[in-house]
Amino acid sequence: MAAAGETDADVIVIGAGHNGLVTAAYLARFGLRTLLLEARATVGGTAASEPFGGATVNICNCDHLTFRTTPVMRELDLEAHGLRYLDVDPSQLNMTWNEQRPWLSFHDVDRTIDGLNMTHPREVEGYRQYLKAALPAVRLVLEGASEPPTMRGLTRRAIDKRMHGVSTLLRWSRRSAADVMRSFFDTEPLRAPGLAVGPMVWGISPETPGSGLGGLTYAMRHVAKVGRPVGGSGAVPEALLASFRAAHGTLRTSSRVSTIICDSAGVRGVALEDGTEIRADVVVSACDPHRTFVEWLKGAPSQADDLIDRWRTMPHSQGYESKIDAILTEVPRLRATQTAEFERLGVDPAACTAAISPSLADMDRGQWMMNRGQILERPGFLVNVPTVIDPTMAPEGRHVLSLEAIYTPYDFTGGWTDTAEPQRWLDQFASLTSSSLSDSIVDWRVMTPASYESEFNLPKGHATSFAGGPLAAMRNKNPELTRYETSVRGLYLTGAATFPGAGVWGASGRNAATVVLRSFP
Repeated sequence: MAAAGETDADVIVIGAGHNGLVTAAYLARFGLRTLLLEARATVGGTAASEPFGGATVNICNCDHLTFRTTPVMRELDLEAHGLRYLDVDPSQLNMTWNEQRPWLSFHDVDRTIDGLNMTHPREVEGYRQYLKAALPAVRLVLEGASEPPTMRGLTRRAIDKRMHGVSTLLRWSRRSAADVMRSFFDTEPLRAPGLAVGPMVWGISPETPGSGLGGLTYAMRHVAKVGRPVGGSGAVPEALLASFRAAHGTLRTSSRVSTIICDSAGVRGVALEDGTEIRADVVVSACDPHRTFVEWLKGAPSQADDLIDRWRTMPHSQGYESKIDAILTEVPRLRATQTAEFERLGVDPAACTAAISPSLADMDRGQWMMNRGQILERPGFLVNVPTVIDPTMAPEGRHVLSLEAIYTPYDFTGGWTDTAEPQRWLDQFASLTSSSLSDSIVDWRVMTPASYESEFNLPKGHATSFAGGPLAAMRNKNPELTRYETSVRGLYLTGAATFPGAGVWGASGRNAATVVLRSFP
């Protein structure tokens, strides 16, 4: 233990998910004595990969859309620490259960339009009009995420862009995502898949008022490139850890925090569950805000009373995403892609993620069912076979199937103690393929919201995520989620709960580090 008046570290970062790693790496590179604490034995959280069935599987979906839009890779020198990306193009296959007429999203707009002309020619003009409105807004959102959100910063960027995108952000943020899509497209194959990877992934109905920016998902793939790290998603946290260690940062795994220690002036350190106390005047939590403020914060000064009371009364949502990992002997191929139109496109549709979507009406019904512990007859699926473009993830003659099922609630009435429901998803996906999927499966497992709670410390299997873009950041009623600092001196937040939100983005970690560094001379 440090002597009176001394500290064991300049900064303690709690949680070694990818945002915690980003924050810690920046602080260590600045020269601060930075201690990173992780409850699990390994880093990365749900951005990690792990061995299964003789292959490498990703804890969550492997497509990274926004990470490379930030300066993180360059500033933390991640390529030198082994991180390399493979571009995924086409970036997504889009189809619905009811109308199995798939179409492909490419990074290049013209290639996407050419494909739509073959598969959905009557939707081409609507897609052009959609992009005219959406592309400037996406560019504004991505640039706005690169620094802590302020009205001054947002105004400056809007002026730099000659206000392009501002009107879309304002109008769409007042509408539902479903209304936005209906204003451009006439059919479900164009309306629904984009919202399966937007509001549905957020756990809300696309009919929710104010969810309109969820309609930006197609346009995002034209501005940012979808990529997959070689070796799996976990290559990102591994490279971040190497960068952190190269800057002389210290990592302690299997170190579960029980208390954030305060006195009347502010933060004084943390205590671990084994009784160890570690002194530091700055603590950054990359963990769930409920746990941070309600469970861990002890002896906080009186100015934190409102903060603690607010989070104590704030409801905590349940998790709703599950994921099947299967080891296969062959690549499953969707029958609907084995057509002359897809052959003329000259690409392998199995190389990208397939968004297999319910209709908008079923999404809305599914969200109602989810809140009552029920699951749609045909859930939203995000399906990919990462080994198609990255054979390093499995031995020769083997492939990895990732099937993510959405609106599968933690409080599922049937319970998660057996595999009957996940087996149903596998069978449903198999019904869409041209070969016998069951004969190809060597081994498989399922991660449910209950698994994410028990294995990744996510309460009810849910990672609280900030959603809504820069305008929501300006209007947010919980300022600690957008300013990264709290009413307790020396206590900061980062992670999925803070702006700009979920996914492997890293911007939250970088923004939090920027704010923390302002407190050091």
